[in-house]
Amino acid sequence: QVQLVESGGGLVQPGGSLRLSCVASGITINLYRMGWYRQGPGKERELVASITSSGIGIYGDSVKGRFTISRDLPKNTVYLQMNSLQPEDTAVYHCNALRLGISRRDDYWGQGTQVTVSS
Repeated sequence: QVQLVESGGGLVQPGGSLRLSCVASGITINLYRMGWYRQGPGKERELVASITSSGIGIYGDSVKGRFTISRDLPKNTVYLQMNSLQPEDTAVYHCNALRLGISRRDDYWGQGTQVTVSS
């Protein structure tokens, strides 16, 4: 059984930082594209950042230079370091694991962690 468990969300003031964690079980994260998505109030879900199976980070335009995605393979954990947080970063952040095959798609989601940026 695959589980992705996020943690690290919370309330932070504008300009502050948070680090989200996604602990995976039932899969090996270096075989997947691991991503962080978010969905803010009244907004569509968007890809914030992803890290490929080879370890390359890719970022959405709205977070470039502020967020950093990383992984710890022995811990089977993916992180999202978020700096210079702004109110528009308020959202539920979800961890995703994606692997595409010739005739299959393995797509797993965590339950999400709330990030609220407010003074």
